[in-house]
Amino acid sequence: MRARSTALLFSALLTAGIATAAPTDADPAGYTTQLLYLSVWTGPDNATQCTIEGELFVPNGLSPSNRAPASLTTNGFGGSYHNQVPAAQMLADYGYVTLAYSGLGFGGSECKISLDDPQYDGVAASQLVSFLGGQPGIAFTDPELRNPLPALDYVKLDATDHNGVPAAYDPRVGMFGGSYGGGIQFSAASVDARIDTLVPMITWNDLSYSLTPNGTSTTSGVSTAVNGAAKLLFAALLFGDGVDNPGVSGYVSDPARIPGCPNYIPFMCNAVVQAGVTGELGPENIAHLRHASVATYMDRIKIPVLLAQGQQDTLFDLNEATATYEALQARGVEVKMIWHSWGHSHLQPAPGEFSLNDLNPNTQYETGRLMDWFDHYLKDSPVDTGPEFAYFRNWVSYTGNAAPAYASSATFPVGQPRTFSLSGDRRLVANPADARPGAQTLVTGPGGLPTGLEPLNITPNNNNIPTVQIPGTEAMFTTDPMAEPLDVVGMPTVTLRIQSPGSPVIFAKVYDIAPDGSANLINGLIMPVRVADPNAPVPITLPGIVHRFDTGHSLRLVFSGGDISFRGGLLPLPVTIFADGSGPLTLPVTG
Repeated sequence: MRARSTALLFSALLTAGIATAAPTDADPAGYTTQLLYLSVWTGPDNATQCTIEGELFVPNGLSPSNRAPASLTTNGFGGSYHNQVPAAQMLADYGYVTLAYSGLGFGGSECKISLDDPQYDGVAASQLVSFLGGQPGIAFTDPELRNPLPALDYVKLDATDHNGVPAAYDPRVGMFGGSYGGGIQFSAASVDARIDTLVPMITWNDLSYSLTPNGTSTTSGVSTAVNGAAKLLFAALLFGDGVDNPGVSGYVSDPARIPGCPNYIPFMCNAVVQAGVTGELGPENIAHLRHASVATYMDRIKIPVLLAQGQQDTLFDLNEATATYEALQARGVEVKMIWHSWGHSHLQPAPGEFSLNDLNPNTQYETGRLMDWFDHYLKDSPVDTGPEFAYFRNWVSYTGNAAPAYASSATFPVGQPRTFSLSGDRRLVANPADARPGAQTLVTGPGGLPTGLEPLNITPNNNNIPTVQIPGTEAMFTTDPMAEPLDVVGMPTVTLRIQSPGSPVIFAKVYDIAPDGSANLINGLIMPVRVADPNAPVPITLPGIVHRFDTGHSLRLVFSGGDISFRGGLLPLPVTIFADGSGPLTLPVTG
């Protein structure tokens, strides 16, 4: 599949599927629409004018005396407001004034892609909030900005913002969207206290982790003092789609997109080249990525947030949503979290969980949760917003609504720790007394190249690449077959004692080994580990999983010297992993 079509498929999924569900007690009343061109000012000094293209959906029957709440939504990376039209239609049918718009640099909107940076996309979205609140002079019905749309006088207004002070043009408004359309919500809320609630799906906490993850040297959340290995395939796919998105006509009509880095704010071209050549990012590029990440401005998010993250997502993994959830909860912000079955690397929700074409909150678990959240916080409905934490279990059989497959908890994390000690005979043993001393040595690939073949982590379950590793480039530890099912929900951790002449990059993975010996890399998830000091213990947090190791299956922990989807360390280095002196593999186990 070509990169652009893949990215657009992501965008269609993430944006068209998020809020096409309707409140269960609503009675469709119809709506009218208006194509709009919205003039905003962006940049660090708000000196750059950008015209945003979007469409406004207005429920019938509204007036200054009969107002409705509003919703604001934008596209996933590579898409446009058109991807949001089905969602906006459904929301308008059920009483929400909805503005669907193309993010900066995408789908008819001018200016460059900023990765949802608050100083660009954030302040642009804030001005769209003002438009929904009744400010004149922002929206026009023609691309030349000559025919202004009359100021809106039918959106419900709030007396004060979330800082407790009166604010001009303050609508009752929520934001929703997925991936890039999720990141913008935090960005906008960080600069605008008038926004009332957020529903971000499969989005990031720290872009430096998303694109160059490291399973060690953690400072807080998923942020690390040392970046790991460049997620080369995803970065190339997304970067190319951003450059290509305006097309020839877009660059001709808005030539300011060309200088520096085409269709991106300046640092992006250098960051992509640096990551591709070296496998890592310098401090300046990391700073830029974190500036566009909620991890940096978490203290400015004060409104209720419903996080939804994908178990099958190798771009923005469960660790990212967890980092956001825990940081918001620590500050007393109302936040709940759903781990659903689907994500960037598997685009098909489970039956009765979610749907792209026929959303129904009565028959789909996640759709109902999302709309209950909006109704509660935007319509003041007494509806229950659901459990604190819920996760999808693909080993549970059900028909109809996927609710039976979801387990829930009033707290997070869930389960109890179960440990397996590393043994010198390549085993993982439940009883530490059974562990033997010993070591395994692997060699990392030269020039950051892969040391074998494995399904591409963009869509690990949808390609036919075999799993083949060059002998001597991996170390592994395997449990005995399970006597009973082992249900893991959360992030596996392990601490290694290693020896190496340099600072190697290795790749940690967890496999399910079937009774016939076939190995399944769980959800295609891989964690690069760039070791800063090989003489010190190396604590590693792997990507979060929700997985049942069934009776007769084994768990295998693997460390390899390279991976086809990443740019690893540039020097070939031997890495010896000692079983004795390493900490156990710790798993959060439920049931």
